[in-house]
Amino acid sequence: VHSKAMQDEAARWVMDALTRYEAALLRYATTLVGESQAADVVQDTFLELCRANRESVEGHLAAWLFTVCKHRAFDLSRKARRLHSLEEADVNEAPDSGPVSKLERKEAMTRIGAALESLPEREREALVLKLDAGLSYREIAEVMGLTTSNVGFILHTAVTRMKREIAAESGLPARTLGRTS
Repeated sequence: VHSKAMQDEAARWVMDALTRYEAALLRYATTLVGESQAADVVQDTFLELCRANRESVEGHLAAWLFTVCKHRAFDLSRKARRLHSLEEADVNEAPDSGPVSKLERKEAMTRIGAALESLPEREREALVLKLDAGLSYREIAEVMGLTTSNVGFILHTAVTRMKREIAAESGLPARTLGRTS
């Protein structure tokens, strides 16, 4: 009975983690290995969680999951790493928005996607972990094997580069898009 209760608790813990992190892990894995292999990487990540010692993971579960996901993705196919095109992102907002605003949003998403793809791999990875996965600087540092201050510098540099890239693409001065320093 004691063992059954422990197994049930462990299963609940893994299911809670699955519910909370699966979607973000899928998006992250997609940026590393592409859509066709992302689900396998995330499945392997949660299988590893099932085997993990809960006490060694608690307190930094998000960083642990993203680190395992990253390692699984690299193990699966180092050459398959690529950023999934943001052009496939759903750009529909309100049902009453007209075709011009939909087209403008699609063009903006294309510019953002191109700017993101032009970033060096480390900057792109840090930005995806921050904006898409919602990890803290500390968690990103743990996933990437960096210091938190280095993460801050990398994110600042990435955002600055993206602003310049989008401004150049749009024919706008970079300061129009916000401060760049």
